[in-house]
Amino acid sequence: MLRALVCSLLLLALPVQSAFMCEADLQFGLVVNDRHIRVTEDTRTLYQINGTEQLIVHGEWITLDEQAQQHLKELAEGLRYAVPKVILLASEGVDLAIGTIDHVYVGLVGSEHDSYQRLQDALWKVRTKVKTKFIRASSNYYIGPRSLENVDELMDPELEQEIEQALGTSVGGILTAIGGLASEGDTNLERKMEDLSTRLETMGAEIERRIAPQADTLRKKAEWFCNEIQRLDGIEEALRERVPELKAYNLIVTGKS
Repeated sequence: MLRALVCSLLLLALPVQSAFMCEADLQFGLVVNDRHIRVTEDTRTLYQINGTEQLIVHGEWITLDEQAQQHLKELAEGLRYAVPKVILLASEGVDLAIGTIDHVYVGLVGSEHDSYQRLQDALWKVRTKVKTKFIRASSNYYIGPRSLENVDELMDPELEQEIEQALGTSVGGILTAIGGLASEGDTNLERKMEDLSTRLETMGAEIERRIAPQADTLRKKAEWFCNEIQRLDGIEEALRERVPELKAYNLIVTGKS
């Protein structure tokens, strides 16, 4: 229900693009800064990379051969480059999506409708949930486990129900704005439907002008990150093949792994 409603709102605003699906995720938490990379489970560090050369697993310094050392260096450099960018991307993406839903909602129903505050509260919870999975604190960057999945997974059933209720009420608001359709006669109905159609077209043109370029930029960034995380998955797999201590910890999972 929520997916259909949100898609309907966004289709009013943005040009249709080909489907983009990135099969990539992290199975553990990941903390990155200039000195260390830590792979975590709950509050426990599973393994740590110091700089680009030193690997510590469960507190034990692991001796690496030359090939494993090269894989470790490539993985560390790639994660330090990509993680800050995906955290920014997640923040920009959720802000754009929520802003678009809000703009369409206000254009159709208005901010004075009694459901508007409920919608705001629900969208605030979604934004907060995303930003607790993608965190920047000073020079530290953190991505929680299972944070790269489809954004639908970031909305638990309670949040989804709240947004559905708010958007569902907005449908009632639209019908109320159009007015007793059956009782006011065909002429009045036709006039109000034309007015609604005009508002939708105007709003769609405005949103396309304002938001479509941002959405296209974010999409390109997302495609880049997806390709990069798949590349890093290959490096991680090569490292795990050469380091038995890492066998149990498959950090990056993609459609390839």
